[in-house]
Amino acid sequence: MGIFDKLKNVFKKEELSSYDKGLEKARNNFTSKLNLLSNKYKKINEEYFEELEEILIEADVGVQTVLSFTEKLKKRISKEKIENPKDLLEIIIDELFIIYVNNEIIENKINFAKEGPTVILFVGVNGVGKTTTIGKLAYQLQEKNKKVLLVAGDTFRAGAIEQIQEWANRTNVRVISSPDKDPSSVIYDGITIAKDEKYDVVLIDTAGRLQNKSNLMNELSKINKVIDRLVPGAPHETLLVIDATTGQNGISQAKSFKEITNITGIVLTKLDGTAKGGIVLAIKNEVGIPVKYIGLGEKKEDLKVFDIEKYIYGLFKEMIDR
Repeated sequence: MGIFDKLKNVFKKEELSSYDKGLEKARNNFTSKLNLLSNKYKKINEEYFEELEEILIEADVGVQTVLSFTEKLKKRISKEKIENPKDLLEIIIDELFIIYVNNEIIENKINFAKEGPTVILFVGVNGVGKTTTIGKLAYQLQEKNKKVLLVAGDTFRAGAIEQIQEWANRTNVRVISSPDKDPSSVIYDGITIAKDEKYDVVLIDTAGRLQNKSNLMNELSKINKVIDRLVPGAPHETLLVIDATTGQNGISQAKSFKEITNITGIVLTKLDGTAKGGIVLAIKNEVGIPVKYIGLGEKKEDLKVFDIEKYIYGLFKEMIDR
């Protein structure tokens, strides 16, 4: 059974509603173009592939990912002797799923510590939604009866501490902050309190500067050493937050941060605000880091654990539900 058939049967409608609604803008843009393309051509030829590549690149799937994808598609078409573009739509969905999974076991869950606090470090440039993501995740973890502590490790950006404090108030969690200390000192205080007071999870905000890579590298290196000294093996997760609406610039950010520190997962925010939902596929294929969370709205509940099957459904709903 291909992914196309599986998606028709595997999920209850309520499980898919957030992906359905959140990816509506991307779906309307992407699938309408694919449908027009399949109606335009009677046979699959080079012109068809050129237009297909254009559609995928415009959807932010990424040039390298698109070239790799079309090569696989051509081989499958040749092997299965497919000539009609309308027969190709299901295979396109199948192959986009395959290109993300890439014969790997995709780990989209948080790596929780067996003992002591789980430490999750958030990195990313300014304005991508790091602090908002931390607030939303704190809310969700609390809903699962986790004792959560926030640490305001961004001591540089004006208003950063106030913003994380606002989320702490909204979600009724504690935040450790000190505008007069450097980030490592604030993080040291936070983790010490987390250990002493038996917190389950520590969520750490960091400054979002990428202009000077060497300064950021030094700062993150110092932060990682402080965390590891207090909780050996931590941070258990380093999540890079990327604004999905920035498109290919988001992929550049992922590549840059990957050079600086060990990124374990991506959080893609504002996916509901872009018509170019293909960035999910490009990031995984071009940077090799799994997407662990996606933002599909403004509400606390709109941060979702990423699920590739639900994502594919949300992107191709009309075609799958026929």
